[in-house]
Amino acid sequence: MKFSGLNKHIIRKKILELRKNLPTYDVLKKSNEIIKNLEEIEEFKEAKKIACYISFGNEVYTHGFIKKYVETKIISVPVVNKKEIFLSNIKNWSELQQGAYGILEPKKEFLRICNNVDLIIVPGIAFDKKGNRIGYGEGYYDKLLKKLNAIKIALAYDFQLLDKIPSEKHDVKMDIIITEKRILRIKK
Repeated sequence: MKFSGLNKHIIRKKILELRKNLPTYDVLKKSNEIIKNLEEIEEFKEAKKIACYISFGNEVYTHGFIKKYVETKIISVPVVNKKEIFLSNIKNWSELQQGAYGILEPKKEFLRICNNVDLIIVPGIAFDKKGNRIGYGEGYYDKLLKKLNAIKIALAYDFQLLDKIPSEKHDVKMDIIITEKRILRIKK
């Protein structure tokens, strides 16, 4: 499928359709390979404080990853409040409940706002080889990423990594993009 010359909206729609049609087996198999690649990079090994999205639908699956590392690293997850994302530390998976957009987030009594992480694992719909990202179109993550001084790592299936996607001045680039097939370090 050709994506060059298409606008963000059309790329978003086409990639979401491809992702939606992934069988559950492929989601889990590819996600495990992507997480394994993440665990092998130095930036992850050295990081003590990690922010990570909580996957939903057919996104790269992060539930097992979060459950595994919540005991050994400081894990923060996104909380949506009034069109903005904040990070909150969690100490246990049981602190989560369904929140905005049906995505798990910390229950009110477990909110521990955090603004300081070593790296942040970012969701997205499409990425390119220069680190550009197409998200869900609300700009929530771009606003959050601008506030953080952290390594930005995208987890994606290899078909989500395109040669070039449109970008705008307010878009925040990724530092590393990890798929089941490769680890792409973005040269700045």
